[in-house]
Amino acid sequence: MTSTTSSGGATTRRCSCRNPETGKNYGKSCPKLANRRHGTWSIRHELANRTDGTRREFRRSGFETSAEATKELNKVRALLAIPDEDDAAGHLVVSDMLETCAKNKEPLPDYDETRRRLAAGQALNPRMSVSEWLDLWLGGKKRLRVSGQKRYESDIRVHLKPHLGDVRLDKLNVPHLDRMFDTINEANIEIQEQNAQRRAALDELKAIPWKGAENRARRKWLKAAIDQMPPFRRMTSVNTQHHIRATLRAALNTAIAQRIIPNYNAAEHVELEPGTKPKALVWTEERVAHWRATGEKPSPVMVWTPEQTGQFLDYVEGDRLDAMWRLIAFRGLRRGEGCSPRWIDFSKRTRSLEIATQLVQDGWEVLEGLPKTNSGIRSVALDEETVDALERRRLLQQEEKRRWGDAWKDTGRIFTEEDGSLLHPGKISDLFERLVADAGLPPIRLHDLRHGAATLMLAAGVDIKVVSETLGHSDSRITRDIYQNSQELHQAGEKLQVARSGQGPARALPSCNLAA
Repeated sequence: MTSTTSSGGATTRRCSCRNPETGKNYGKSCPKLANRRHGTWSIRHELANRTDGTRREFRRSGFETSAEATKELNKVRALLAIPDEDDAAGHLVVSDMLETCAKNKEPLPDYDETRRRLAAGQALNPRMSVSEWLDLWLGGKKRLRVSGQKRYESDIRVHLKPHLGDVRLDKLNVPHLDRMFDTINEANIEIQEQNAQRRAALDELKAIPWKGAENRARRKWLKAAIDQMPPFRRMTSVNTQHHIRATLRAALNTAIAQRIIPNYNAAEHVELEPGTKPKALVWTEERVAHWRATGEKPSPVMVWTPEQTGQFLDYVEGDRLDAMWRLIAFRGLRRGEGCSPRWIDFSKRTRSLEIATQLVQDGWEVLEGLPKTNSGIRSVALDEETVDALERRRLLQQEEKRRWGDAWKDTGRIFTEEDGSLLHPGKISDLFERLVADAGLPPIRLHDLRHGAATLMLAAGVDIKVVSETLGHSDSRITRDIYQNSQELHQAGEKLQVARSGQGPARALPSCNLAA
């Protein structure tokens, strides 16, 4: 091995010849190194230290001649000389670029283009892939709520990286996105067919009697066939596709803002089918009868009538969390908000509750966070019965604290487990589902109690802006679009007027004086 060094790096020649007697590499003692054409040349040049202070070098090998190696080394020297001597940040980004080029075995970038991009404050690595940028972008989203972070991560991992990850970020265009969504929709067709095939086989298996040799043989064959079929899978809905596009659009906007790519966002220009939100329907007598006969829900989003809400609250009266159910049903708290209110946020004198925190799931772990939006931090007016229910809850909690003694966990929350620990939002959803079934009521999601709360307030004549603030919407137009434009919810809410005159269950009649 021979080398030529200078303050500006070094070129080195080495060969792979081995001593036939020992099997070891000759190294510097190879007898053929006297021939300058023997072996290959490599270069190395020290780079600016990384931000953590560790040293690094640019290394590249495989040059056939010394002239080729020297030419490449001169390019490295020229690129490193672009920033002024006192421009530490400039030296750092140029060194980062050279380290990336060496790692990925990419050609060195053009000198003039690198100088232009550095002067313009643009990224110096135009060959960054979509996958690399998405990782950088997601890693910088430190202030996202856990659920938002998880949703972005899912879009990137499941869809964007597999379909677009290898595309150069600065070359991404609309046809790339069109192909991704076409592939997703083709997969949807396949999933739909496979799900239908598996469902038909399971239905046939269920219908075959157990008795008889022929039936047993058919059942055995069907079970073996079902085992070979793909499991049931969820299709990527139109709404999910819109969210995938929104995730990519946000990532590309950041890349544009940081001058990593030109001012063109391909996600802004790809066309998708219009997204649809499930329509909220009321559990009318006819729909309840159909559900009892078939087990089918008319819509994923169903809302109770005021009478049905009253029946549920009558059923859970005396439950240790009855005040929480009442808050969600009458003031539209989100699940995480309903689990998390603190005693310091409750005022009996002003009959109000401050919504300042919420509990969220990260996997199965429970974390405390801020409400969903800035407008989610709000003050909620309470009716007299809810205040009384909260005071009963205070007495019950004091009794639980006495029973648990030193094992009591003082979280300061109004609603807790019996030992004072935080409620788990997932367990609360499961508990609500069981209580609804035990009460003999048609099923709704816990979140659908929020729709019912809005219906009750609007029907009681509460101003749309006050309803919006109570629900924690960021804009009253959201409230108007969801509730006032739904004729069914409006008609169901009008029944409150009948109930308030004494013809309905009293427990569905909170005071709606939200200005209190």
